Amino acid sequence: MHTPIYEFLTRYAAQDPLRMHMPGHKGRGLGSALDAAFPLDITEIPGADSLFDAAGIIAESEANAAAWYHTAGTVYSTAGSTLCIQTMLALMQQEHRRVLAVRNVHRAFLTASVLLGLEVEWIYPTYTGGILSGTVTPAQIAAALDASPTPACVYVTSPDYLGHCADIAGIAAVCHAHQAPLLVDNAHGAHLGLFSPSRHPIALGADLCCDSAHKMLPALTGCAYLHTSQPRYAARAKAAMSLFGSTSPSYLLLASLDLCNAYLAEHGAADLARVTAALTMLRQELSDCWRFYPGEPLHLTICAAESGMEGTELAQRLEGEGIFCEYADRDFTVLLCGCPTTLQELQRLQDALRRIAALRGQPRQPESFSLPVPEQVCSMRRAALGDYETVPVEAAEDRICAGVHVPCPPAIPIAVSGERISGACINIFRRYGIPTVDVVK
Repeated sequence: MHTPIYEFLTRYAAQDPLRMHMPGHKGRGLGSALDAAFPLDITEIPGADSLFDAAGIIAESEANAAAWYHTAGTVYSTAGSTLCIQTMLALMQQEHRRVLAVRNVHRAFLTASVLLGLEVEWIYPTYTGGILSGTVTPAQIAAALDASPTPACVYVTSPDYLGHCADIAGIAAVCHAHQAPLLVDNAHGAHLGLFSPSRHPIALGADLCCDSAHKMLPALTGCAYLHTSQPRYAARAKAAMSLFGSTSPSYLLLASLDLCNAYLAEHGAADLARVTAALTMLRQELSDCWRFYPGEPLHLTICAAESGMEGTELAQRLEGEGIFCEYADRDFTVLLCGCPTTLQELQRLQDALRRIAALRGQPRQPESFSLPVPEQVCSMRRAALGDYETVPVEAAEDRICAGVHVPCPPAIPIAVSGERISGACINIFRRYGIPTVDVVK
């Protein structure tokens, strides 16, 4: 696949140009391991195009991504899925839609809702992994849409942090029957289009979705795609994104997305097949000592407590083996693989888990609890942008939450801005080690 952004940058650097333009490093590093990147780091010089007014090499590269993902339009973000989420919600606000959101959301959804002044109606999932994972059914979505007094959209996070995937096809069918756009935070699933048949949200009927390319694909941190299956959103996405995005997007990240397209087209499917087969074998080989949470294959989530060890202890012991996890709490240890993960790396992980298994104690069922449904006292925007004070959680009962509290994104918020903090909320704050909370003065 042609990589127009990367090829432009390498051609420009090869000219040994006199750079009388930004950035100030002038293509020269400071004698560090980063030096090779500096010559490729430029600004919007002639021929380099412009992200939010793309008509040249960026537009061509985005068209390559759209063709591979089979979308009506794909645009790049150099500020991660956060910028894509802000854009999706801004597009919904332009249509004056009420947002029906399954509550296991990323912090970026909450902050975007504050900035846009959105009215959010929460759909509570059935909790299957503490506050990190939950299940929602198409029937729940249908009931929420039936009850909505105004035109609505539906917002779903899938895969969630533990790797559980929602029934996107079923939810999409319900949404379309109600003329409601479906928005999917697919930040953890940029690789899902590599499966055959595709498991990507756009292929399953989503109207808009974001992919963090850097999470599972070989792309630099901050690289993300915003996809849409609808031409009307494709035409407006750039303008909406420019409301929030930097006017100085990184060309290094744009080139990384450009190269990621070529990887998807030329190597991605074979790499994914190799890694998923190896992970299936790893799970089978270790099934006598470790229990694995069901989900999409690249999320290797260990139900540590049920296997006889605290999740945080397992993470610490893996770190002692030189293996660093994505996340751990008392119940779970989350390890994220990528399409480029090698068989040798997975064998190293398997050997370490086998050694650590000898240190397990008695299995423990994860603590079961149900999150409260807090009372919404005022809008998220009013609470988050008003004056506040920080108090110990013990002193927060009956106070109004000001800040956004998500222990580990994406997760089910214990309380969001504008909600009254109950005693039940405080107990869960303590469980997840949150000592203080911001409350409205």
